Amino acid sequence: MNEAELINSFAKDLLQEVIASTDSQEAGSSPHEEFTRAASDWLIEAGEIDEIHVVYHRSRGMQFSGYAINGDEDCLDLFISLFDPQLPPASISKTQCGTAFRQAEACLKKGLAGHHSAMEEASEAYDAFQRIWELRNQLTRCRVYLLTNGLVTQEEFPAENIGDISVNRQLWDIRRICRFANSGKKFEPIEIDFRQEFGSPISCLSLVDPGSDYQGYLAVIPGAMLASIYDHYGPRLLERNVRSFLQARGKVNKGIRQTIIKEPHRFFAYNNGITATADHIDFEKNGSSLQITKIRNLQIVNGGQTTASLAHTAKKDKADLSGIFVQCKLSVIPEEHIDNIVPLISRYANSQNKVNDADFYANDPFHVNIEELSRTVWAPPAYGSNRNTRWFYERARGQYADAKARETTPARKRQFEALSPSRQKFTKTDLAKYENTWMQLPHIVSLGAQKNFNDFSVRLKERGAVKVDITYFQHLIAKAILFKRADRIVQQQAFGGYKANIVTYTLAWLAHHTKQCIDLNRIWSEQDISPTIQEAIKTVSRQVHAVITNPPNNRNITEWCKRKECWDQVSGTKIDIGEQLQQELITVSPYTTNSPDRGINAPNEEDSELIRKVSEIPADEWFRLSKWAKETNNLQSWQRSLAYSIGRAINSGRPISAKQAKQATIVMSEATRLGLKF
Repeated sequence: MNEAELINSFAKDLLQEVIASTDSQEAGSSPHEEFTRAASDWLIEAGEIDEIHVVYHRSRGMQFSGYAINGDEDCLDLFISLFDPQLPPASISKTQCGTAFRQAEACLKKGLAGHHSAMEEASEAYDAFQRIWELRNQLTRCRVYLLTNGLVTQEEFPAENIGDISVNRQLWDIRRICRFANSGKKFEPIEIDFRQEFGSPISCLSLVDPGSDYQGYLAVIPGAMLASIYDHYGPRLLERNVRSFLQARGKVNKGIRQTIIKEPHRFFAYNNGITATADHIDFEKNGSSLQITKIRNLQIVNGGQTTASLAHTAKKDKADLSGIFVQCKLSVIPEEHIDNIVPLISRYANSQNKVNDADFYANDPFHVNIEELSRTVWAPPAYGSNRNTRWFYERARGQYADAKARETTPARKRQFEALSPSRQKFTKTDLAKYENTWMQLPHIVSLGAQKNFNDFSVRLKERGAVKVDITYFQHLIAKAILFKRADRIVQQQAFGGYKANIVTYTLAWLAHHTKQCIDLNRIWSEQDISPTIQEAIKTVSRQVHAVITNPPNNRNITEWCKRKECWDQVSGTKIDIGEQLQQELITVSPYTTNSPDRGINAPNEEDSELIRKVSEIPADEWFRLSKWAKETNNLQSWQRSLAYSIGRAINSGRPISAKQAKQATIVMSEATRLGLKF
């Protein structure tokens, strides 16, 4: 298959994905919005961006399809989509692209001028313009992304600065998206010609071991050069490092900033430098020394804080970097070994700020097991159908399209779609959204898909081994059904905006106030939610909408939804959901096998044994421990409270969580050491 045929095939699959998402009962959005979501997913996968809020806005001379603001709040990403259902892909002219870029940039200009004050506050576009206005004195960069399923011949679109804000134009047409999707790489390679871009190569010292599977070098890079490289490539430079730059709020970054500003001559002495990898380097000899002229696939796997701090301090504080130099340990690794060696370098090199193992999640057994179950477990037929189907877990972007492409005839492709319908495809970020909502963390879900997934990964790592069996998978799918149906119901309420926030907060409220006793087994068996739950979602969503759209001190609504204080206010809201729902909930007793689902917090065999041992200790003993600790001023206050809470739980027959049981054994051990006898 030549490239033209590959692009046409990819464009067709992408169009089908957009149509399926638009036609699904849950979405309720336009093809334009669904294309923006699908295309931006590839940008996230490529490491170009971290997040996007899909919001379509169009008015005279202005248009954008989504936006995002980085964690340091100095860079705005604006997205504008040109979507055309034509196949094969239509050609997009230079004029069309130029017009689109200018329309998006006009939104930035209007936002800086306070355009939100003339807008309807109920719209999510209002939030975007309000955020631009709030950050008008902090923004230093704006990246404008043009996304299109058409073909563009011109690749470079230079842009002028808007005030003190540097504007960079990025084009992702169907050709570029397709090339990335079929490259088999996690990111597009970064290639730097030092002589051409910076006027001079970099001197280095070779530490090559002939028997090694990599080549090592030591180099010293000018700080201004490193900052310039970061400005150009941004997060892509740190893709292999997995974690994003920790803003200059932590102790390490503040220290780096202070050194840059006050003691630049001591930067080399104080700073640990960076660790980087590449898959190819071009050299030239200068006498007896080597000089790096070109480098391909440059990735910084340790030293992201150093790199970003140099760039940010130079821009924000107008710091002079001319006297700053950074030592660099550079490993050149053949492309076939990159996926195995680079994560290990990143893991072992990061010592200043620990990188959790959960950051390296690509082949986590939890996700592998979910994927395996999704290929083998058949879902019951939905109402009105006699066909069993599968819920397809896309552990890696593009797996669904690849699996469909492996079917060799049109008939087999139709059969694949019938048995694994696209509306029943879900991804890692979807899974994290379902689970964190069920665990009553809607403020985390509201951070966005990628940040929510990162949070879920850390919780998963802290939790330890999770038993991923058929029951877990069925309950997960029940949560997916619950979320998708809630999405449709909220869409039908026509609140005018903030649908994603309303959905997660509504379901979190229901999980909280029902003590997670919604019958997931019933949802799985019926592949739908009951009319009673539907009515409860309608009722709760109205109250949730009223709370989140009235933030204190006239805060930005999108930002308000990301705060725990918002969840505290919503969870504390009293809402009458009637008696019918109560009758449908699981009844918890020793005589029933249907028990509440605790998500990844559900106890495993080891936890269950620990809970049993703690629960067998009489409540009076826990009360005695709490009283003794208070009288003797032993233990911490939370430990005394924990002992008393466990005593009350045992007295009333309520279950103890695995986390409580683990802490309880620590409290008991400490109390015994201090002289209390049980």
